[in-house]
Amino acid sequence: MSKIALSIKNLHVSYGKIQALKDIDISVETGKIVALLGSNGAGKTTTLKTISGLTSDIKGFISFEGRNILGCTPVEVTKLGVIHAPEGRQIFPELTVQENLRIGAFTIADKQQIKRNFQKVFEYFPILEERKTQIAGTLSGGEQQMLAIARALMASPKLLLLDEPSLGLAPLIVRDLFNIIKEINTSGTTVLIVEQNALQTLKIADYAYVLEVGEVNMHGKADDLIKDNKLIEAYLGSH
Repeated sequence: MSKIALSIKNLHVSYGKIQALKDIDISVETGKIVALLGSNGAGKTTTLKTISGLTSDIKGFISFEGRNILGCTPVEVTKLGVIHAPEGRQIFPELTVQENLRIGAFTIADKQQIKRNFQKVFEYFPILEERKTQIAGTLSGGEQQMLAIARALMASPKLLLLDEPSLGLAPLIVRDLFNIIKEINTSGTTVLIVEQNALQTLKIADYAYVLEVGEVNMHGKADDLIKDNKLIEAYLGSH
């Protein structure tokens, strides 16, 4: 029987009078890539923020590795190994690449582990090693996205939350980035990815949920959903 890393049940999230999530259930198996798909305003980013402890008006249940994390602070969630690479990269533009990466490892006390994590992220993203002394704000968009993911990996995530990693990137860079996300997963990291690029995401995902106006509209194995032409073309848009 597969082990569940993350379990979300009956989750409701509101921003004032606006109900962003309405009674959603999501399950993420350990070692898998699970995708959250849907259009803008569907509630995808809100779901990740709620897991990370960044929303406040919440009802429901969220557990990670059997522990209830609803109401935990972002730092507490991070220390459990749930690491969020947010939408829009949110790197520190005035710091160097290396300084940004070091900040990602703020929860890790073991210096040898930090050293190993540097080696690992430079294997995934060799361009970041070449540019480690460069000011992060001068990197290209694709390089900044690589840095955002690499910074998250510096925290030794058990569960990596990725919010729109392909946004605004050229198709060739997107393809390379998705290949690296698959590699990260193959090396043992569970991934929950939010994306508008349905086709590319379903190619690497094991399972997917489609959100529509704060509710789960559809879910299933990625291999099955990718064959649904109406879903890809009409509902989510083909990329």
